Amino acid sequence: MLTVSGLSKSHGARTLFSDVTFRLSPGRRIALVGANGAGKTTILEIVLGLQEADTGDVSRPKDYRLGYLPQELMEAWTGSVLDEVVGGADEVRQLEVELRQLEQRMTDSGVDNEQVFERYGEVQARYEALGGYQLEAEAKRILGGLGFAAADMERPLKEMSGGWQMRAVLARLLLQRPDVLILDEPTNHLDVDSVAWLEQHLATWPGSILFVSHDRDFIDTVAERVVELAWGTASEYIGGFAEFVVAREERLASLEAAAGRQAKEIARVERFVERFRYKATKSRQVQSRIKTLEKLERIEVPKVQNLKLRFGFPEPPRSSRLVVEISDATIGYDGSPVLEGIDLVVERGQKLALVGPNGAGKSTLLKVIMGQLDPMTGTAKLGANVDLAYFAQHQVDALDLSRTVEQEFRHKVGAQPKNRNLRTVLGSFGFSGDAVDRLVGDLSGGERTRLALAEIMCNPVNLLILDEPTNHLDLPSCDVLEDALKVYPGTVLLVSHDRYLIRNTAEQLVTVRDGKVVHHDDFDESILTPGAASVTSAPGSSRRNDSGDRDVRSADRSGSESPGGRAKQKARKRSEAEQRNSKSRDTRDLRKKVGKLERQATEAEKAVGELERRLADPDVYDDKDLMGKLIDQHEVAKKRAGRLIAAWEAASTELEAADSRA
Repeated sequence: MLTVSGLSKSHGARTLFSDVTFRLSPGRRIALVGANGAGKTTILEIVLGLQEADTGDVSRPKDYRLGYLPQELMEAWTGSVLDEVVGGADEVRQLEVELRQLEQRMTDSGVDNEQVFERYGEVQARYEALGGYQLEAEAKRILGGLGFAAADMERPLKEMSGGWQMRAVLARLLLQRPDVLILDEPTNHLDVDSVAWLEQHLATWPGSILFVSHDRDFIDTVAERVVELAWGTASEYIGGFAEFVVAREERLASLEAAAGRQAKEIARVERFVERFRYKATKSRQVQSRIKTLEKLERIEVPKVQNLKLRFGFPEPPRSSRLVVEISDATIGYDGSPVLEGIDLVVERGQKLALVGPNGAGKSTLLKVIMGQLDPMTGTAKLGANVDLAYFAQHQVDALDLSRTVEQEFRHKVGAQPKNRNLRTVLGSFGFSGDAVDRLVGDLSGGERTRLALAEIMCNPVNLLILDEPTNHLDLPSCDVLEDALKVYPGTVLLVSHDRYLIRNTAEQLVTVRDGKVVHHDDFDESILTPGAASVTSAPGSSRRNDSGDRDVRSADRSGSESPGGRAKQKARKRSEAEQRNSKSRDTRDLRKKVGKLERQATEAEKAVGELERRLADPDVYDDKDLMGKLIDQHEVAKKRAGRLIAAWEAASTELEAADSRA
């Protein structure tokens, strides 16, 4: 178990947090949430030993393995994607080397083979448990789930974008299977499909997970506890994000009530002191109450009103009814089509979300809409009087780090945008009071993203295009963006992997997938998680659970026939014989149950091995549908095998206990 006790950390005169305490027991999955700059990444780095806390400590068992996914990478890559991912499985590689050495020693004469055989069995068992014999097949399965095509797995990793490099590092971590997985914004560089796959993978992760995320749906699926870092300390809540929100509101209400009761009591004591301060007969009582007030720890109620902000955007210039019109278009590069047969109409005031896997063509479609790329065939045009603004992830890189927030904002948008007070606009995006005087270089990644969004949105155009605007944003900042988009008076095209943001701001969906663009008039929730349904409803999922339970119950019933007599002494009392026979029946039922579960577990493991053998075939990854089907089947088969093995072990333990009582 990893235990964090009483951590505190300060930067200069500013205290980031104090008395942060939580435990990561085996299998526990904790989401760490809080505002940008609250110290979430600092806590992760303290847990990893990359930073020292001012007070408190982190304790973990010896040889506990930690795996870390940072927000930014500093590694230099030399091999292919697959080589870098497989090469990161250090423990498996070391075990493989030791196995070869032990095999050599077993053939040498004059060696204590009994000791070597014993060690070989231990190493081989650990090697199998870590998936050593299927290491490359497992690496390909994980890479496929994270969106890598078969051809990309053989490409040099250094040639790929930062987002794809981050995916490869995540794949390497998942392949390593550390005891504790520590992830800092793992969904930032993933598309909707990959996020859904990662959710399913982490939901059954056998080790502990500590992660930072702004994705509410991801937190809800993966986390079983939420630790909120706010107001200088940490509060732990049981459940996912939905339960956390309810519990936090209840806690704040309780604090308000307690603070109210305390204020009344303080007022009563102060009235007593003022009334009898100069009365000699009451001096001892007055002094006692004064000391009590001095020592009293005042209950402070956090000011949560700053987390939700409101906007008043001026009406943009009116555009024509048709803002974007694409007709029978084929788009691509160098004569190679990416998307074909596109018919898309965006009308004034609509808020559309573009969803689909990375590499499907969403960015290419946006380039055509913005006029940066001409269609190969067909037509694509903007309507009359359409004025657009575009926010991309690299927008943050254009900020001048040497300026203050106010100076940078004033430089980009002018002294008084649209006759509004500049500080009022900045306050709407979370920069109020002294925050406007901070250097841009001192802001966190999320705060810089929020500033870049403010520059784009403060003078609203009538077409706003946002490409992954929530990357590096914290939850309060995502709330700011959501509130802004809800009341934004123009037309919005949103590309995002954040399903919560899409669900709460987009009116319709446009899917970009398999070379096609489809405009969905109705908001279909299943479109946001295309891979989850197939995983949860595939053979061997929750329905397989029910089937497995029925198998066990039928095994209980199948051994109900009467056993043969086992009486050893006819002089024994009849009641003792009946009791002994009853124990014999119970034991026989358990033996049949153990035998059946053992056979089922063996068959399930064979099925997993067969699927891994098929996934090891490089040709599988040329067929996207087959690859996805096999990956889903393998995930289901692994879960079923795990359940059956756990049931067999439990039944075996129960049988041993019954034998000892008999």
